[in-house]
Amino acid sequence: MEHDALPPTPIAALPAQDSRAVQSLMRAFALELAQAGVRVAGVTQMRGQDPAGRSRIFLRDVASEAEFMISQDLGPGSTACNLDAGELALACAAVERAARDGAELIVVSKFSKQEAERGGLCDAFRAAMGARIPVIAAVSPHFREEWRVFAGPLAEDVAPSQEALADWWARAKSFSHDRRAI
Repeated sequence: MEHDALPPTPIAALPAQDSRAVQSLMRAFALELAQAGVRVAGVTQMRGQDPAGRSRIFLRDVASEAEFMISQDLGPGSTACNLDAGELALACAAVERAARDGAELIVVSKFSKQEAERGGLCDAFRAAMGARIPVIAAVSPHFREEWRVFAGPLAEDVAPSQEALADWWARAKSFSHDRRAI
């Protein structure tokens, strides 16, 4: 089969109205597949405390458990965006490396404001799609229209449940195996 003639890369788009629940679901599903021998890579978003006890947002690599602290302390009273773009870029680079290194499934924590502006984890999505690796991503309800423009017909809306993801993966894994035969 000609490389260009392959069907589009399958992307499972999970609605992220309940971000914590969706992130936990993606992480649990990724870890279950990894235990079954699937080469899973990517990041999920977590909330936790920094060493000083302040609430922080971080991305956790599903394969290596590396953490990327994407929120930064801007001091008391700050109302500025506290996103640490450098840490976000490091997380994105880790996903891109995994795509080059033969991952069979990529998990991307979310498509939100940064990605809608073509920043954030967009290059992670592009790396997975360029390598024709299936992707699971949470999509912010505030950026659904931008998501549709970005992903187009590649994405399939999938209900945020273990069963729906398993059904999607049953279809997507055959695509993943087909692409490796090229």
